[in-house]
Amino acid sequence: MSIIHKVHQLVQSALDRVTGAENPKLYFDQQGQLKDVIDKLPQLKQKYRPTPWLSNSHIHLLYFDVIKKKTIQLAYDQIEQLNMQDGGITAIAWYGYNLPKDTPTILIMHTITGTPESMRELVKDLHEHTGWRIALCLRRGHAGLPMPVPKISLFGSTDDLREQITYIQNQFPDSTLYAVGSSAGTGLLVRYLGEEGEQAPFKASFAMSPGYNTEIGFNNVHPFYTKIMTQKLFKAFIQPYESTWQGVGSVKNVLTTKTLQQFQCEYFEMAGFQDYASYNQKTNPVYVFENITIPLMILNAEDDPVCSIKNLEPYKPLIQQMQNIVVVTTKRGSHCGFYEGMQSKSWASRLIADFLKQY
Repeated sequence: MSIIHKVHQLVQSALDRVTGAENPKLYFDQQGQLKDVIDKLPQLKQKYRPTPWLSNSHIHLLYFDVIKKKTIQLAYDQIEQLNMQDGGITAIAWYGYNLPKDTPTILIMHTITGTPESMRELVKDLHEHTGWRIALCLRRGHAGLPMPVPKISLFGSTDDLREQITYIQNQFPDSTLYAVGSSAGTGLLVRYLGEEGEQAPFKASFAMSPGYNTEIGFNNVHPFYTKIMTQKLFKAFIQPYESTWQGVGSVKNVLTTKTLQQFQCEYFEMAGFQDYASYNQKTNPVYVFENITIPLMILNAEDDPVCSIKNLEPYKPLIQQMQNIVVVTTKRGSHCGFYEGMQSKSWASRLIADFLKQY
């Protein structure tokens, strides 16, 4: 071994210690159907090395949420508004719409205040890594969509998602479907997969930075972020739609909340439910988690200040008994960032694409 190589190893080892670079941890059924797929993914056998100046979780999140979202350039082919059966409005933002009709399509379920602009990086990355069509499924009230019906949901509606999927299938009946959820979008994805079971139309799916049990997950959000994100919810879903909410008396109570958990406990009427218990029973993904049958990979960072790694702990034993699910955790990566290398490319996007392409 040359001296230069030895020096390089020493430097890399020191940098790894400083930045928290480690091999991912995997939680899955060792006898399950995913073992052979996992063996084909070299990323899972190598250290995830975060971009050196982004090893701090808060700086990493700031870079993801402020800088990356503002600098990624991408023009969607079209954004189609869809009228739901109850008169509400959702939309699909298409990228790669004019690809051959049998090209696979990835459906993306976005973040808690997601818009076509905020999701450009993930859309662009997944298209570049796979060459597939992307359908970003926009929920009610996002991206300034009209809101003729007073109804929103932080984690989305599986009924709305079914209508969006039907529309996509009608547009591209020969396209194989895959699904990716990001942050709050994982709640919608997992809830849908659990409700549908074997009838889910996706070949495989991926959940990035989930919070697991939505009834208690918000309790573990870092105090700074829970306050900031609650204010974002006011600005995104309440203030622009004052006339829509005029007949919903509980909105006044919602506007007094200071944290995400308080918001969720008060806004159930805005989501179309009579009480908080009914809301949870119909939206919390953990109630149907065991019914998921299609392949699902889940990714969490241990330093995530929004969707805390604490939320995973109660479900590790169950996950390790399910044949079709694997959870991947990394020491660093923050919330939905997972940047690596000097050019701060997404380690997660590569993993998502490589996992889906196995199917």
